[in-house]
Amino acid sequence: MAFVEPVTLRDRGIRLEPLALSHEHGLAAAAADGELWKLRITSVPEPQDTRAYIEAALKMREDGNRFAFAVVDDATGKVLGSTSYHDIVPAVKRVEIGWTWYCQSVQRTHVNTTAKLLMMGHAFDTLGCHVVGWRTDNYNFASQRAIERLGAKKDGVIRGHALRRDGTIRDTVMYSLRAGEWPEARAQLLYLLDKPRPAAPSKE
Repeated sequence: MAFVEPVTLRDRGIRLEPLALSHEHGLAAAAADGELWKLRITSVPEPQDTRAYIEAALKMREDGNRFAFAVVDDATGKVLGSTSYHDIVPAVKRVEIGWTWYCQSVQRTHVNTTAKLLMMGHAFDTLGCHVVGWRTDNYNFASQRAIERLGAKKDGVIRGHALRRDGTIRDTVMYSLRAGEWPEARAQLLYLLDKPRPAAPSKE
C-alpha cells in the first residue's frame, strides 16, 4: 500500500483531486492564464507539453515519490492549477509540498493558503507525518514569502542544486515544519483565512 493513497480534499470552495489525464485541457488553460511557462523559476508546462507533464506526474505516483493534485474550483469545476506531495519518505514519515502553481487570476487569493492547509492537515493528521518540507528557487522570493507565511522554518540553502528550465543552475532554499509546530501553524492559517480581505478597487 502506498504511503499517500488517492484522496480528494475540500475546503472553502477549493477541491484537491488526484491529477489525471482528464485534467489536460483545464490545466493547459490555467497555465495560459498569465502565460506562466514563461517564468524561468517555475515548473509550469507549455500548452503542448501538458499531457507529458501529467504523464510524468502519474509515473512518479506509480514509483511512490510524488502524488500530484489538480486544484479545482469546487463550484464550477474550473482547474486553477496543480500542487503535489513529493520526495515522499515513508520510513521517516516525511513528505514535501511543491510543484505548486496557479493561474494568474487566483494568485494572491485564498486559494494557495486553503490548498496548503488541506495538504498540511492531511499530512500531519491523517498520514501521521513527523515533518513536512518545502523547497524553492533562491530567486523565487514570492514563493519563499508564501512558505514562511505557512509557519515553516528555513533549514538552509543547497548550492548549485538543480537546473532551471533555461539551463541555468539554481540554489535551492529548503524549509520544514515539524508535527509539534503544526497546531500553532494551523491556528495562524485559519486566522489569515478568516480575516476580512480588503475590497477590490472599483472599476467604475
